[in-house]
Amino acid sequence: MTFPERIAEHLVLPGVLTAEQAAETVAGILGTQREDGAIPWFRGHHLDPWDHTEAAMALDAAGEHEAAARAYEWLARHQNGDGSWYAAYHDGDPEQVTDSSRESNFVAYIAVGVWHHYLSTGDEAFLDRMWPVVYAAVEFVLGLQQPGGQIGWKREADGTPVNDALLTGSSSIHQALRCALAIAEVREEAQPDWELAAGALGHAIRRHPERFLDKSRYSMDWYYPVLGGAVTGADAKARIEADWERFVVPGLGVRCVVPNPWVTGGESCELALALWAIGESDRALTILQDIQHLRAGNGMYWTGYVFEGATEADKAVWPEEQTSWTAGSLLLAVAALGGEEATVAVFGGTRLPAGLEPDCC
Repeated sequence: MTFPERIAEHLVLPGVLTAEQAAETVAGILGTQREDGAIPWFRGHHLDPWDHTEAAMALDAAGEHEAAARAYEWLARHQNGDGSWYAAYHDGDPEQVTDSSRESNFVAYIAVGVWHHYLSTGDEAFLDRMWPVVYAAVEFVLGLQQPGGQIGWKREADGTPVNDALLTGSSSIHQALRCALAIAEVREEAQPDWELAAGALGHAIRRHPERFLDKSRYSMDWYYPVLGGAVTGADAKARIEADWERFVVPGLGVRCVVPNPWVTGGESCELALALWAIGESDRALTILQDIQHLRAGNGMYWTGYVFEGATEADKAVWPEEQTSWTAGSLLLAVAALGGEEATVAVFGGTRLPAGLEPDCC
């Protein structure tokens, strides 16, 4: 299948992307990627491992498998000895670390990307090369798991653990642990400790909100337990309904944080993915259509838009940046709605382990 054919098959969505527009967005991410594989937010800004991986996944969804593989090889080359990555690198330059803390959800997300790449390509040699990288990353992350199942936020530059847990971050880690277990299953290397950790984490997310820092003003804490696969079925639909009017601005997208009059593309696309995962494809499509006001002339997407202010001039794109991960999240949401197999499997959970989360207490 040629690149234009793949675009037409999976990345075209009425009112969201034409084939030409999708190709422009993919080209924008490719243009941001450095020759060594690094994908910063945009050239001259920083790279963080989570958003780097999100952009790489979007490249795989578009059929740009070689570029995606280079992104994962960048992570493999620059992994720290303890299995982690630093939180930020200036312009993706591994010699210019700008934040030496190591955030647990940033580190875990490589498992999601590696599993997605394997499902996209069937490349077993790639999976073999990346297995030690994923293994070390998971072990670093689980070193921050607390007795209640939640995952501590990060280690500071000096190694001090920050044991306070973020619901959004832990929900993302829940997805990553399931992807890591799927990789382990393909390799026939059982990881019972990971299974127990994922079960305890899922239980904490569903049943013990008091174990996480209160970030309920942020939309990510609303939908991420659904997006990460910890909350499913009727509970997931009830969670989304409960705060819909609080976070969704009709015709514009999803607020990042209430009560601020600021909608953001990344949160909107992630909500669309969560909606798709629970069978709400029509509402997911509407959200993606609503944020097309964030599309720039070059095919990339502005991070967000301030929609209220004292004067008309106060209503504006802000910040004035077009991030690779915003474009990446849009492409992944479209790919899921378009039935792209690997993206459907990763975000729909169709090839991820189930039955890990007893809710006995």
